[in-house]
Amino acid sequence: MCEQEIAVKIKELLCSRLGIDEEVLTDDIPLFSDGIELDSIDSLEIIAAIDEEFGVSMTGVGKESFYNVKSLTAYVAEHLEK
Repeated sequence: MCEQEIAVKIKELLCSRLGIDEEVLTDDIPLFSDGIELDSIDSLEIIAAIDEEFGVSMTGVGKESFYNVKSLTAYVAEHLEK
């Protein structure tokens, strides 16, 4: 799975699970402060969604991996079983 496919799937997950408007969700918009303003409960939902969809655990991962769709995509691509 290429990074573009991963990014599309992550956006779909965020929109469906967290109710984010797909028009607003770009690869670069911050997911938490100064952006979409998700909270810690939302981060748990992201962790669960990534694990379920890609089989990649994000438990205990630093907040920099949650900054935006681009950083989530990079983390998943790096840790996805090939």
